Amino acid sequence: MVADKIGVIVIHGVGGQGHDRSDGSADLTFSRAMARRVRRNLGNLAPRVAWREVFWSDILQTRQRAFFEGIRDKTSADAPRAFVMSALSDAAAYRRTADGSPPIYEQLHSRVEKTMRDLEGDIGPQGAVLILAHSLGAHVMSNYIYDLQRFKARTGQGRFGSPLQDMQTVAGLMTFGCNIPVFLFAYPPEEIVPITFPGSALPKDRQIMTWWQNFYDKHDIMAYPMGQAAPCYARMVADRQLRDVPIHLGGPVSDRWDPLSHGSYWDDAELVTPVAHYITKMLAQGAIPSV
Repeated sequence: MVADKIGVIVIHGVGGQGHDRSDGSADLTFSRAMARRVRRNLGNLAPRVAWREVFWSDILQTRQRAFFEGIRDKTSADAPRAFVMSALSDAAAYRRTADGSPPIYEQLHSRVEKTMRDLEGDIGPQGAVLILAHSLGAHVMSNYIYDLQRFKARTGQGRFGSPLQDMQTVAGLMTFGCNIPVFLFAYPPEEIVPITFPGSALPKDRQIMTWWQNFYDKHDIMAYPMGQAAPCYARMVADRQLRDVPIHLGGPVSDRWDPLSHGSYWDDAELVTPVAHYITKMLAQGAIPSV
């Protein structure tokens, strides 16, 4: 039997993602517009793509909203303040804790784990995966992959016993509005260790050269190029593993920062078109055996 489908995992970043969250990772919310445009670009190839979301903002959103409502009469309750508060608290909360308190880090990673398990049901344990990660979601996915790669290096085996769930069939990572560099200043640049290619279980002819593409608009102050973040990332650029791609988003982006610009990637042609192209390239490499 052969698998003729690939998987797309999409994870959002900072900021509220609406009041309601479906329990099903295939019920699209924040990535609905992007998925619709990508599928339109793919044409008759679209049915060969299983698209699933990692939704996590609800973990913190209730407390953030309660606080914001409580200070409305004491501060200006405008959109920039709400965005900054959400962005800062999301980033601050996403860390390992040593005091026994419920770790947001683990709660969020459990959402990734569940979505990967769902995706395996769509495309099998050997299916090729493309990750689309926005904003803080890029940091989350990098950490998630890194933790699994360290587990395998330490134990000699995958944590889940499934190449897909162990993040060993990831053909490509596309980050946008990525702020990973912000989290690296706690470490000496020479000691920073990046993730390695997470598609080691894919056949050589299904491994794409520049597997990490990082898209950013220079007017989005929450988005950064990766190549200058540390020597290890510079080497990845030189080795054609990583490519920083500057784009110009439409809509509210201008020479002055607008917090709404950070969420404008989802429906912009300068990102949607490369996503569709990457998926087409993955599909063109043929079906892969499944077990």
